[in-house]
Amino acid sequence: MEEKQHKRRAHYSGKYPKRFEEKYKEMDPEKYKDTVTHVISKGSTPAGMHISIMVKEILDFLDIKPGQRGLDCTLGYGGHSRKMLEKLEGQGHLTGLDVDPIESTKTVARIRDAGYGEDIFGFRLINFANIDKVAAEEGKFDFVLADLGVSSMQIDDPKRGFSYKTDGPLDLRLDPEHGESAAERLHNLTKEEFVGMMVENSDEPYAKEIADKVFSLMKKGDPMDTTTALRKAIEDALWKIPKEDRAMEIKKSCARVFQALRIDVNSEFEVLYAFLDKLPGILNPGGRIAILTFHSGEDRLVKKSFKEFAKAGVYSSVAEDVIRPSAEECRLNPRSKSTKMRWAIKA
Repeated sequence: MEEKQHKRRAHYSGKYPKRFEEKYKEMDPEKYKDTVTHVISKGSTPAGMHISIMVKEILDFLDIKPGQRGLDCTLGYGGHSRKMLEKLEGQGHLTGLDVDPIESTKTVARIRDAGYGEDIFGFRLINFANIDKVAAEEGKFDFVLADLGVSSMQIDDPKRGFSYKTDGPLDLRLDPEHGESAAERLHNLTKEEFVGMMVENSDEPYAKEIADKVFSLMKKGDPMDTTTALRKAIEDALWKIPKEDRAMEIKKSCARVFQALRIDVNSEFEVLYAFLDKLPGILNPGGRIAILTFHSGEDRLVKKSFKEFAKAGVYSSVAEDVIRPSAEECRLNPRSKSTKMRWAIKA
């Protein structure tokens, strides 16, 4: 019998791994819990996982009872779903939705390994704009959660192209198997459309300067198909900013431009419009909905929809003000700082 050759773990020079694939301990959080705990205690999110935001506030509002039926519209890493499943105490059902075929497969496997079978937890690879189709097949729901943020696993993986901080393909698709990548989208836009996208989706103050530089480079043959290429174009576009302010302004503009492209590539506003419009129709009387938003454009849409449906008597009560994460949560998880939670109750 041929002896199985031992495969050595990846090694790297220096104190910390530089490549995403080499962060093997953080990429297996179930196995290396001590490492994960240490990373989180420093106020960072371990690579390959996601720290759920505002869990206590969400559970306090949803007030989940055993026997109820719930919907997690954005399954992600599954942290919120796991906590909601605990509240069901083995009675009732929770359905998770997601459009990411890569991360959702891992998440469903973790939930199954935790002891939650099909009888208590179901998953559907579908965009939450189609909640009406889900409800038509499964019935209406007593509680619904929609976390509109991009999961840390997606941001941290350079192959997905969500972050300007690491080099990778300029993709930004939540579902990388369908639709245009951000690079393809850029090449199919006019310069004026790109300016409008940046202003509308992220209030970018240097939209014209950035578009001028990006389109100038593409005209000269630069494919603008990597995160690094776009980041460098933004840096070059903002050279006139005083030196003492430049680094911070570049950082902010990079974040805003990548956000604007991500929103456009994934049709996030159109998806949110459809979701909010269909939402009352999938809730049982007294059904509760909590939504987490991460930028002003999303929050405005949620606030407007909730108020209009409340005025029409569809919702009996809606959040008058946003609920924010605690100072302690923001310290432990800096990615939670921009989070806003709004809620509504079906009449």
